[in-house]
Amino acid sequence: MSFPTDRPATWFVTGTSRGLGLELVEKLLDRGDHVAATTRSTDRLLAALGTGVDTSTLLPLAVDLRDSESVTQAVHRTRDHFGGLDVVVNNAGYGFLAAVEETSDREVRDMLDVQVVGVWNVLRAALPILRAQESGHVVTVSSVLGLTAAPGWGLYCAGKFAVEGLSEALAAEVAPFGVEVTIVEPGYFRTGFLAEDSLALPATTTEAYPSIREMTADHQALQGSQLGDPAKGAEAIIDRVVGGGGPLRQLLGSDAHAYATAKVDALRANLDAVAPTVAATDFPTA
Repeated sequence: MSFPTDRPATWFVTGTSRGLGLELVEKLLDRGDHVAATTRSTDRLLAALGTGVDTSTLLPLAVDLRDSESVTQAVHRTRDHFGGLDVVVNNAGYGFLAAVEETSDREVRDMLDVQVVGVWNVLRAALPILRAQESGHVVTVSSVLGLTAAPGWGLYCAGKFAVEGLSEALAAEVAPFGVEVTIVEPGYFRTGFLAEDSLALPATTTEAYPSIREMTADHQALQGSQLGDPAKGAEAIIDRVVGGGGPLRQLLGSDAHAYATAKVDALRANLDAVAPTVAATDFPTA
């Protein structure tokens, strides 16, 4: 993709009323770019932006990402309002901390509907536009927990692992059309992700997992002292899109890099351990 330099770029960003999404919107508006910002509540988004931000190039959109028709209408409205579409940022999501055994059917479906189906709905609406113009950039905000898993984060990891696989396949599919894909993998950022009104917990728990209850308390206590700076994270994402041509995965934060490196080392050790036996299940070669 050649990022437009002769006009403001048009961005479609989901999950924008708080955290990294809100930082992105503020910085993109400050650049003078056009921003379609989706949220469940446009009033909350506008209140979060406040009066000190120039919103003349903002299109706030109340969208239910689980509803494909709602998403399609929002994407088409963005194109019609601004006259095009350059960058799509799939950012919406939330955390969920519980043992796998403790997650209810409703909690599983709610998480995956937002975190996986929502991304799919955005892509199906936006890709025909990007493909037809033979340019564009898709950014999907995953997590380092899309690369490695931790106890208590099974449901959250399930959604992020799915998004990673989807995005990796997508990158190869759309490259011939001049469309670029970036998977963003943040570590712990000082947003409201771990706040009581953001981090989802199971409706019912069992006494069998005291370590996960302790982990939950530790994470809630971490709120406000996370390592990552969301303003710098938003700047890094924008720089990656504007510059183009970088690697598929963009890790954000030294903690994310440490977790990912440990996963790669563990995977390499696993591969080395099974290497002597992997051929035993092959048909004999002629």
